[in-house]
Amino acid sequence: MNEERHINWIKRLIKLVEDSDIESLEVSPLTKRVRIQKSADVRTGTTSHAASVASHTQGPELAAPASGTGLVVTGDTDVFEVTSPMVGTFYRAAAPDAPPFVSVGDHVEKGQTLCILEAMKLMNELESEVSGVITEIAAENADPVEFGAPLFRIDPT
Repeated sequence: MNEERHINWIKRLIKLVEDSDIESLEVSPLTKRVRIQKSADVRTGTTSHAASVASHTQGPELAAPASGTGLVVTGDTDVFEVTSPMVGTFYRAAAPDAPPFVSVGDHVEKGQTLCILEAMKLMNELESEVSGVITEIAAENADPVEFGAPLFRIDPT
């Protein structure tokens, strides 16, 4: 992409950010990576999404963190359900021989990596939007997941 087209492309992205509920836009010219993030109101169940656009490279590349959390009321307790913000492959660990990021019973902090979702050869870290205890892991390692599929339940106690 020539420099003028690249600049016009970035200007269009900025315009999209201004005209929407997107919270932030990060552009890394060296890696040709763009990160766009929408804000989320977890209490109302609104989902936030992070998108990453990267140059074509050899092998998988780590992309921007993704998120998808909503409040689920079950009986007398409120549980946060983390759903998949994209179609991809669910991985519990960074590598086949590495320990999982989290397990049932683990306490997690807001911003802590829960898993990796691979989509189009990009590795997207899914971060927790709440602090609490993992009560359920709804997906199996290396399984394909759909947009909106439940992945984790977190008790915010």
